[in-house]
Amino acid sequence: MVATLPKSASSVRVAVIDIGTNSTRLLIADVDGSEVDEIYRESRVTRLGRGVDHSGQLSAEGIEAVCNAIADYMPLIAGEEAGEVMVIATSAVRDAENGQAFAAELRERFDLHCQIIDGDQEANYTYLGTSSGRNRDETMLVVDIGGGSTEMIIGRGPDPVFHTSLQAGVVRHTERILTGDPPSSVELEALAKDIGKLVQASLEGVELPAVDRAVAVAGTPSSLAAIDLELEPYDPKAVEGHRLPLRTVQWWLSRLASMPLEDRKQVPGLHPDRAQAIVAGVVILIEIMRNFDLLEIEVSEHDILYGCAITAAASAA
Repeated sequence: MVATLPKSASSVRVAVIDIGTNSTRLLIADVDGSEVDEIYRESRVTRLGRGVDHSGQLSAEGIEAVCNAIADYMPLIAGEEAGEVMVIATSAVRDAENGQAFAAELRERFDLHCQIIDGDQEANYTYLGTSSGRNRDETMLVVDIGGGSTEMIIGRGPDPVFHTSLQAGVVRHTERILTGDPPSSVELEALAKDIGKLVQASLEGVELPAVDRAVAVAGTPSSLAAIDLELEPYDPKAVEGHRLPLRTVQWWLSRLASMPLEDRKQVPGLHPDRAQAIVAGVVILIEIMRNFDLLEIEVSEHDILYGCAITAAASAA
């Protein structure tokens, strides 16, 4: 049941659907300027991007899983009387040959206009969401680890000064490299080497400012925080702001990578649907932390959903 909160006179109620490579998420919120007040939030692992790296196509199973999730989300959106609905699709849909056909299907089935956003737009929306409500005098690094791509953004104040989108994601690299169950040390080393090269290439020749704060968003860091806190059930308030030292992230990689998939599904705090891709996500996080010489990173749920909610509210106003 959705818990309805009172709207302020100046706020706009919006809904955002984020169709990612690994999950399809919904946020319903009241937005006043850059302040986002969550009404309802849900995430479902729909694996739209499975196989896209090899086939170049969104699978019928993945499309149906996304449509089933959206079919359940639509009555929630209608019931909360969201004045503006923003739908975005990221890496899997923009990489797939049938991505436009998928967007057309969403229009026909749900009367939704889906924006297939590029890596730059994804980075900008993510930074907008993560920086909202924070100290504008800090230089912040935001790391968004997705299913098919990973965004790294550095900014101070409202605008990014640097951003890049890596073709590195938990689904993409699990399918590409981590084929063992559990993954072998050779596979883990190959994955770390590949991610390290991608990160280094993206930073080569770039003069970056010193970072005051590093924040990680999306499924991998929030899952790691939940595991570290042994959250059963998941508690977003406990996850928000939780700090993960590099040594803790490395320790959890050692633990998770040594387990067969069925054992990982039983780890307290880790949703079983995220067990398959979590190892690749942790490797990506470690390689980014190493390249930025980070001893710890903060976890936040204020991510691209918040950025899109702020954008949707501005459009409605």
